[in-house]
Amino acid sequence: MNSRLEALRAFAAAHAADPASLRPASNDASFRSYWRVQRGSESLIVMDSPTDKEPLQPWLDMGQRLAGAGLHVPRVQAADLEQGLLLIEDLGTRPLLAELNAHSVDALYADALAALLQMQTRVRGDDIEAYSAARFTLELEYLPEWLLQRHLGQTLDCTGWDVLELAFRRILDVLAEQPQVFVHRDFHSRNLMITTRHSPGIIDFQGALYGPLTYDLASLLRDCYIAWPPAQVDGWREDYRQRVVAAGLTTADAAQFRRWFDYTGLQRHIKVLGLFCRLCYRDSKPQYLDDLPLVLHYVLEVSAAYAELADFAALLRRATAGIDLRQQRAAGLSA
Repeated sequence: MNSRLEALRAFAAAHAADPASLRPASNDASFRSYWRVQRGSESLIVMDSPTDKEPLQPWLDMGQRLAGAGLHVPRVQAADLEQGLLLIEDLGTRPLLAELNAHSVDALYADALAALLQMQTRVRGDDIEAYSAARFTLELEYLPEWLLQRHLGQTLDCTGWDVLELAFRRILDVLAEQPQVFVHRDFHSRNLMITTRHSPGIIDFQGALYGPLTYDLASLLRDCYIAWPPAQVDGWREDYRQRVVAAGLTTADAAQFRRWFDYTGLQRHIKVLGLFCRLCYRDSKPQYLDDLPLVLHYVLEVSAAYAELADFAALLRRATAGIDLRQQRAAGLSA
């Protein structure tokens, strides 16, 4: 038997759960895994978080902050920090993504946006790590390394690098303009669970940072896994702007807030274009390539709306023209 599986079963048994009931619940884009287990009639989750790759303390710290603000995160039943194991509340099998459609989205997003406002107004963030320009830049650089070079087999010339670096500087400038708040960093339809409580269950929050006001809003409204008509997104964004203005988080008018939202979403989606390729080639998770076309659509759509990003949009269009981004590329192939 796998020694790690033995450790999971022993941990479950030590806390009165049935080790024979242990079964995979889900995996995510990190090194963590999740296992569903029964304790009597109660379903629980064992989180397996290898200590050398995904230490548990950030998850515990951020979860405590969110719970303290009245948000619904999994309650911790037991912990073994040395082994990297937690026994936590099971939030069920209904992520927002599975339930979203044209008829349900307004109500489901209303709950999600209410939770976001609660997070941004009640969860302290100024004492945690800042979402720094250096980190943003590192994430932006996933695009040339993993999308252009590894996935598409293309190497930029000096002119191409100049275009990319100028676009990145412009994005960084807009990110720096914004009020800073607690940022979940993956506030989207796969990390929000429909539960018996009114507010959504929130998961995958361990990487939270102190960063731009519109980051999580862009993560939700321009979700990498599902898209909505631009006019509908505009309405949700403007309604949320009015709410954060009323809450005293900003005095931004509609035009300024839209620019913040667009550029912040652009940073996230440029990162994701590279990150999903890295998940495929480095971490053997090729399923993430299926979502590249939507993410590329967001990047090109937003870039086309700003004259100062026209060269960047043109570079990316040329690089991806006629290519099915969902197809994995073998190592060593030339473009």
